[in-house]
Amino acid sequence: MTSSISFTANLLIDFFVSMGMVLGGSLLGGLGALLFHTPPLSVMVRLSEDLKIWAMVATLGGTMDTLKVLESGFLKRDLVPVGRQITYLAVAFIGCQLGALLIRWLASDSEISWL
Repeated sequence: MTSSISFTANLLIDFFVSMGMVLGGSLLGGLGALLFHTPPLSVMVRLSEDLKIWAMVATLGGTMDTLKVLESGFLKRDLVPVGRQITYLAVAFIGCQLGALLIRWLASDSEISWL
């Protein structure tokens, strides 16, 4: 993460990037399924689940920087960077989950279960 952007702005950007990658990839994958006469809704749901981990990794810019900050923070007993990285991970995860939930809601005929 760049230091010129505030912590809150980074959280918001990470949330929308991870959610957008899941939504965009699933919707465009559904469009591709239409072109090949494959059921688009089932393809979209499958893609939304498959893309979650990749969206998190891409949102955080790769896992090595995150792991390096976590390791150095624990070893030096400096827990502020560790807390920030864990918060970035959590927010990216929530964005991915919300994107997948929206795709499942779009693909379903009935109300979606929140559990």
